[in-house]
Amino acid sequence: MASGSVVSVSDRPRAAHGSRSEVARVLPTWTYRSAELAEIEYECLIRPSWQFVCHVNQLKKIGDFATLDLKRESVIVVRSKDGNLNAFLNVCRHRAARLLEGDGNCGRRITCPYHGWSYDLTGNLVGRPSEKTFEGGKSALGLKKLELEVLLGLVFVRIVPGGPSLREMWADYLPMLEPYRLEEMEPLDAPWIESWECNWKVAVDNNLENYHIPVGHPGLQRLLDTDMVGFINRHGIAGSTSTLRARPSPKWSERLYQKLAPTILPELPAEIRDTWQLFTMPPNIGLDVMPDSMDVFQILPLGAERCEMRYPIFVRPNEPREVRLQRYLATRIMRSTTLEDRSLCESIQRGIGSHDYEFGPLSSLEHCIHDFHERVRTGCPVAALPTAPAAGTMREINHRLRQQA
Repeated sequence: MASGSVVSVSDRPRAAHGSRSEVARVLPTWTYRSAELAEIEYECLIRPSWQFVCHVNQLKKIGDFATLDLKRESVIVVRSKDGNLNAFLNVCRHRAARLLEGDGNCGRRITCPYHGWSYDLTGNLVGRPSEKTFEGGKSALGLKKLELEVLLGLVFVRIVPGGPSLREMWADYLPMLEPYRLEEMEPLDAPWIESWECNWKVAVDNNLENYHIPVGHPGLQRLLDTDMVGFINRHGIAGSTSTLRARPSPKWSERLYQKLAPTILPELPAEIRDTWQLFTMPPNIGLDVMPDSMDVFQILPLGAERCEMRYPIFVRPNEPREVRLQRYLATRIMRSTTLEDRSLCESIQRGIGSHDYEFGPLSSLEHCIHDFHERVRTGCPVAALPTAPAAGTMREINHRLRQQA
């Protein structure tokens, strides 16, 4: 595949549907129930990946900050005096206390609530009570800085540095996204945050395919004509395009959305007023872009059979009333879809625990799941084993397999 190319399922070499090699490419069910593997996945897949924190318009003033809590780390992004954004681990260099919570404005310094150590907005340690009682200077005790990148107004951080930039990863799709003017948007409200009783990979698998939409999401099926195959590039950024159906939905809210969408946003190109773009970025990020709004669907592992869903919605400021109505209808539809996905994913997690159960073959419409599973196996090669290693041995085996790769 050429660098940066976008492919559909027809461009990818496939094994015969239902063959042994096809089934073997699916992760074994034990990987969805292992607490030891969940720890390794966090270290090898989540830490080295771009994680969404906030929109740049949430951090307009000096001292404005936002935090992101992951499984083990917490992250701060803050606006400094020079106008730049900086990202740090949200932990004091003295005794590891959490520095900031939520979002807000911290003024000109970040001050630890435990012993009062304070840091400027570029992360330098600038003050500590009882200074004369410490040996050594402060210069080596600044906050741990993280990689940060802003793409289309969206602020991401990466805990373990290295790898491609966001702009490189998304280059194929930027022309599709630029007309939506995502960089102008602001948060609609505080994000929805829910705990789902399923392994994080169950939720990612679900987010990577449209095969379940006709049965699992009747509202979306009535409203949208969805590309069931979708597309994917060499970085694993996958997506699909959905357009409003010409046939009016029997549901009043969906029917009203169909009526409003083509006409009430004249400043947008006509071809995107009735188009939704749904994307995923490995390993755990979804991005849904509608004419009137955008949401980020962030799937954060919490353990073997539990994950957190973080779901902020962003809109353009100063919208007229009819746009707010359209957005309300879209949010209503997407919220219903999210509740359906939660029910489906939690049902799957229960089914995975059935005696002697193994997954069946995937449809060619689910090809993006194969790409995701291959990325899991690359980062965590122990996940390729057909059965779980003996308790307490998984980390050592995974380390050895990574060295051999």
